[in-house]
Amino acid sequence: MLVLAVESLADPSTEPVASVELTVLMPCLNEARTAAACVMAARRFLKDSGVAGEVLVADNGSTDGSQALVRQAGARVIDVPRRGYGAALGAGIAAARGRFVVMGDADGSYDFTSLLAFVDRLRGGAQLVMGNRFQGGIAPGAMPWLHRYLGNPVLSFIGRLFFRVPIGDFHCGLRGFSRDAMLGLGLVSPGMEFASEMVAKAALAGLPIEEVPTTLRPDGRDRPPHLRTWRDGWRHLRFLLLFCPRWLFLYPGLLLMLLGLAGFAFGAVGRVFGVHSLLYMAAATVLGGQLIQLALLTKWIGIVSGVVPSQRWLARLSPFIKIENGLLAGLLFMLLGLAVSVGLTVDWGAAGFGALDPEQTMRVAIPAVTLMILGAQVAAGSLFAGALNFNWASAERPGRSGQS
Repeated sequence: MLVLAVESLADPSTEPVASVELTVLMPCLNEARTAAACVMAARRFLKDSGVAGEVLVADNGSTDGSQALVRQAGARVIDVPRRGYGAALGAGIAAARGRFVVMGDADGSYDFTSLLAFVDRLRGGAQLVMGNRFQGGIAPGAMPWLHRYLGNPVLSFIGRLFFRVPIGDFHCGLRGFSRDAMLGLGLVSPGMEFASEMVAKAALAGLPIEEVPTTLRPDGRDRPPHLRTWRDGWRHLRFLLLFCPRWLFLYPGLLLMLLGLAGFAFGAVGRVFGVHSLLYMAAATVLGGQLIQLALLTKWIGIVSGVVPSQRWLARLSPFIKIENGLLAGLLFMLLGLAVSVGLTVDWGAAGFGALDPEQTMRVAIPAVTLMILGAQVAAGSLFAGALNFNWASAERPGRSGQS
């Protein structure tokens, strides 16, 4: 363990809450080797820059004495019993006294003496300011090769594509934000995906997002990092996909449905394709409809649970999005398919129920069956969405919290 000399700075606990402009927030779990040095660096920044602030450590259950060391170094410490990077940061943001918050890991990898660019951007109106390690510089050995050249670039590209934010380093751990704006987003992820949730929700809420160059140094740990490359990388990717279901479900579903409907138009009407091809067109149409429905249900689950902010397009369509309308649309599809099937049966009866021409009959029967399947899907999806809405509405009623 390093022996650290504590600088003689004013005790932050004596600062009145109203005068605190900036909280430097550090999540901590067994960072005895580095956390106190990070606290002192942050306090040195506050002193040299003249920014009225505090250093807050959200301890996640350290057993190596980190709490005592950071208190000695001048930090305010809160204990966060719930484990997880996101849990620690969420509790820290709630407990912060500053109007602005700059968060960063307490492992010695970030330079807490160089935070003025974050503060200036926040004072200028930005609600979220991301650090960019690729612009500021990554010291040798500071970032594993797989993270530097594959993981971070790929996940950052997906984040920019999905949420249309000009962020080059989507997962930089050093970032600043308006405390009130961040609390208003309702961040809930307890794990490493908290970092992705913050940017995604800020983008969907239309908050001004900027970035500044920052440096990354090798951390000072004598143990493996808490981050697990494949596990946490997948959690970030999974979150991005589920948080933005149009790329996972909606766009592929629309493509499949358009291909299926186009195939029906050319096959059933123009007779370009045979009946065997029409079966695949039917499968594409049904699968496309299922994926579109999954996209809408995923978005709806996110909205009614509070994970995803409500969308403007949904607000405009809300007068028409009702269970009854969905059931009616599903019923109409099923009745149309059933009517076509009944027509086929009547024609068959008029012919004496004799042998049918498979080519001619299936060109009509396949679209009819497809319509009935789609109708059943629409009706079932509407009932499911209504059940979800009722479930969350019931859970929010007074007196329900203690019931199982």
